[in-house]
Amino acid sequence: MAEDRTAKVRALLDAVRAEGRTALTAPEGKVIADAYGVAVPGEELARDVDEAVAAAARFGGPVVMKIVSPDILHKTDAGGVVVGVEGAADVRAAFCRIVENARAYDPRARVEGVQVQELLPRGQEVIVGAVTDPTFGKVVAFGLGGVLVEVLKDVTFRLAPVDADEALSMLGSIRSAEILSGVRGQEGVDRWAVAEQIRRVSELVTDFPEIAEVDLNPVIATPQGAVAADIRVLLSTETPKERRRYSRKEILTSMRRLMQPRSVAVIGASNESGKIGNSVMRNLVDGGFAGDIHPVNPKADDILGRKAYKSVTDVPGEVDVAVFAIPARFVAAALEEVGRKRIPNAVLIPSGFAETGEHALQAEIVAIAERNGIRLLGPNIYGYYSTWQDLCATFCTPYDVKGGVALTSQSGGIGMAILGFARTTKTGVSAIVGLGNKSDLDEDDLLTWFGEDPHTECIAMHLEDLKDGRAFVEAARETVPKKPVVVLKAGRTAAGAKAAGSHTGALAGDDAVYDDILRQAGVIRAPGLNDMLEYARALPVLPAPRGDNVVIITGAGGSGVLLSDAVTDNGLSLMEIPPDLDAAFREFIPPFGAAGNPVDITGGEPPSTYEATIRLGLEDPRVHALVLGYWHTIVTPPMVFAELTARVVAEFRERGVSKPVVASLAGDVEVEEACQYLFEHGVVAYPYTTERPVAVLGAKYRWARAAGLMGGGS
Repeated sequence: MAEDRTAKVRALLDAVRAEGRTALTAPEGKVIADAYGVAVPGEELARDVDEAVAAAARFGGPVVMKIVSPDILHKTDAGGVVVGVEGAADVRAAFCRIVENARAYDPRARVEGVQVQELLPRGQEVIVGAVTDPTFGKVVAFGLGGVLVEVLKDVTFRLAPVDADEALSMLGSIRSAEILSGVRGQEGVDRWAVAEQIRRVSELVTDFPEIAEVDLNPVIATPQGAVAADIRVLLSTETPKERRRYSRKEILTSMRRLMQPRSVAVIGASNESGKIGNSVMRNLVDGGFAGDIHPVNPKADDILGRKAYKSVTDVPGEVDVAVFAIPARFVAAALEEVGRKRIPNAVLIPSGFAETGEHALQAEIVAIAERNGIRLLGPNIYGYYSTWQDLCATFCTPYDVKGGVALTSQSGGIGMAILGFARTTKTGVSAIVGLGNKSDLDEDDLLTWFGEDPHTECIAMHLEDLKDGRAFVEAARETVPKKPVVVLKAGRTAAGAKAAGSHTGALAGDDAVYDDILRQAGVIRAPGLNDMLEYARALPVLPAPRGDNVVIITGAGGSGVLLSDAVTDNGLSLMEIPPDLDAAFREFIPPFGAAGNPVDITGGEPPSTYEATIRLGLEDPRVHALVLGYWHTIVTPPMVFAELTARVVAEFRERGVSKPVVASLAGDVEVEEACQYLFEHGVVAYPYTTERPVAVLGAKYRWARAAGLMGGGS
């Protein structure tokens, strides 16, 4: 059966392409719909008025009439659609009007006739479609449809193909999902029927990569089923370029030698201060790298007290990494020598490649690397840091604070912002890696490595694009169950929608697809650079929540309101405090305080009140996370609050009770020191903001759900 349907569609698509067309007509679309079981109404092609009248009579009721032309994609714009036509006279008039409108819209358009289609019953209009995304390949879409589809833009996306359950999940992922369940006494739509339309479209575009876009708009969804009133199919004019893919084992083998090298060669090493080759050498030597460091420079005998070699081929023994600090025009020849030396990794610091328009030069080095089995990092990067190896292979300032955060960036400027933030906040890192032009190694390679790296607890990535979105999603899905992945995606524009030929294509702006698919992969998306860095710093500090119940304990009513707003904004749930717990809190709250949630202990309370209420929140197994609101008083100074909170949290963690605790501290400058102390003792705390600590807690919840730690999906 599957072979029959693909053979039928293959023959049709080949015939369309043989005619030099990229758009299928409505009757051709119906052939595809029938082959793949996409439900469409009964229809016939009428080539003249009499055929139209006869077809309408056979349907025995009102019909829809549409122009059929391979040159007119948007039939409504051309005045080529008339709905609710009934009776021979009206059918004749509609036929003539449709053809006249089409001729006026495009005098050169080929008109094959008019499609006569049975009128579907009224129902909820939705859109089902598929596009070919430049990053993720075939992507299916679902949303509210009809004439307002591009105004509402209430659409969700998934990688194709999808199974029945994933297709069904799309119905709950749009903002207006409630409409599909029925509102104001109306019955909900047949959800499985809609999901089946999505699944079948996803199968179609997976089976035929040359299909660029599919549009079912509108699909009329009713309690009895879902039928596509219109189907549009566009073919691609280009054959996608195949990217070389590496196996997981190959990636881990090469990345291990890059991130844990025993021997490094610096091509272009220099004794001259101010040269990149000098800075790289000095960082390697001064940073305490325990492996061998081999300077390569044909004009030097000795660099920083180490023997220099004329060529990398002269270096004795095995070399794991060659760091390039020479001008772009010399890279290709030196890379050939790296290949002869059988060095598996080349770190290309020089600029002057694709980023300046030198695409041919970059293509040349990629070809040399592939031919010789070399993985390339860069070009156009600041280098990289692997702190647990005391490795600082960069011309930028050194960094040696070891920790669990791996950070990557596509931009050198962002890389230095990462460095400054890490130093200021005393964030320990396992690695900082520049990716630059990503001629070869990219985010999915790094994700694969950091996912297995025992020193890495959280991965944060700044990226402007993904070369292979599917490979990234695959690596993320492997990594997220083990540790959080935070992404800052720059360039949130929908410029790509301008060239789209269908409603689905127009809706699939770059950011819309990225947002949905990254979420489905379990990635935490940061809205800005500082957010990415704070998430990376804070997520390893917090234990994973085991349930949804969040309780706010605050010494300031105003902070409690703002914290409540932040909880809601971040998709978290304020616990409905049960009567027994409410009574227990009231034991410690002054009469003018307020129980409930937030628990308002009021500002004049001594440290013992803070301690008692925090203990109560940690003790009760029904409470899953605490949000603390502190404000500065002489009665309970900031460091007193910080020390008691840290002590109580540590005590409970020693007893096996690990709940995420975040805090917002308002007050004079002393609260800054208190926040730093809390951070260092397992409580994520921020001064002067109610939003940031809750945003971090929200990010931790999103990861816990994606990792399957709370029994729910992402």
